[in-house]
Amino acid sequence: MGGPRASVGDIEKARAARSARFFLTGGTGFLGSHLAVGLLKRGFAVRLLARPGGRGAAAARVEELLDWFGLPFAERQRLRVVEGDITRPNLGLDPAALGEALSETDEIIHCASSTSFSERKRAEIEAVNADGLSRVLAFARQSRARFFHHVSTAFVAGKTSGPCPEELTTPPGFWNAYEETKWRGERLAEETCREAGLGLTIYRPSIVYGDSRTGRTLLFNAVYYPVRAALFLKEIYEKDVRERGGLRAAEAGVRLEPDGTIHLPLRIAVAGGTGLDLVPVDHFTAAFFALMEGAPGGGIFHIVSGRAKTIQDIVDYSCRFFRMAGIRTCAAEEFDAVPKTPLELLYDRYIEAYGPYMRDARVFETPRSGPILKGRGLACPELSYGVFVRCMTFAVEAGWGSRLFDPAGHDP
Repeated sequence: MGGPRASVGDIEKARAARSARFFLTGGTGFLGSHLAVGLLKRGFAVRLLARPGGRGAAAARVEELLDWFGLPFAERQRLRVVEGDITRPNLGLDPAALGEALSETDEIIHCASSTSFSERKRAEIEAVNADGLSRVLAFARQSRARFFHHVSTAFVAGKTSGPCPEELTTPPGFWNAYEETKWRGERLAEETCREAGLGLTIYRPSIVYGDSRTGRTLLFNAVYYPVRAALFLKEIYEKDVRERGGLRAAEAGVRLEPDGTIHLPLRIAVAGGTGLDLVPVDHFTAAFFALMEGAPGGGIFHIVSGRAKTIQDIVDYSCRFFRMAGIRTCAAEEFDAVPKTPLELLYDRYIEAYGPYMRDARVFETPRSGPILKGRGLACPELSYGVFVRCMTFAVEAGWGSRLFDPAGHDP
């Protein structure tokens, strides 16, 4: 086992001089793309690993993303896109590309991740979050890199409740394969970096949604999905009422109110005093770089709001914005006395993977990240009704992702 590859002082100096060269995985994803743009805006050189295929060649897809961000041409000159895949040996790089990357990398940011909760996709989740990370760490060992930045999740806390510390813990279990593989990934990263003398920072964001200032986002899962599911049901029954006489709607107890609001008799089970810890992507990005700069020696850091947004708040926002009524939260015990209706069972099937998070009692502590972020004047914006409106307006205009990029390369 060797010693550290570089001193904390050397790492700080390279970052301050903008001479540190970054190798980034997951750069075409939601969080990774924001970090790529953040690095380029800060003057760093970035080698971005992107899979071939998809909507086109890797370089073309990255260029499309940079257009979406409105990144100036001059700042793009520090970016180099290489086609590869973390699920393949040597990250899918040919010998020449691999050799260049190994010799020209000072720091690695690993963002590539499968965020699926579905057990039927476990093989895919394992391939990316476990095996893929292992290959990136093998690359790190061989490279001249000094530091490894691992984007994890606060939900490695698993099936627990109450305070969740900024440290490696062993929970009694996990709600899904995503939590489990991210937990395993943290341990693998810690062990590998310790043995290889690499500095390590683990970033643990909670639920990340769109930009609090503009509503723009590249991903429409998490908080968006339960809202979209309710809106989907509303639109089905509203069409039935307006175009087919409303027989199906009446059977489900759905009705059109005189003011045009659609009444959906829908109960959502929650646990008392719980809610969602929600972080807008602009805060995640700012916090990431504040922690990178403020903790050059590494560590484990939560990037969280620190205050739960109740499900009832989100229900109220949704009803107000989308002109719905009748949706409310309740204790799970209420269904013992009054069983779920077919409409409620249908909604539950839509949001089944998100059920544990609707009743989440985890509280993410910030004794390490809190002082650093506060010292830089960073406080997580609240998901107010105004922020919610901006985010949902963008989601609707973007077709919940289907119209995010049009053929001319413009976004909504």
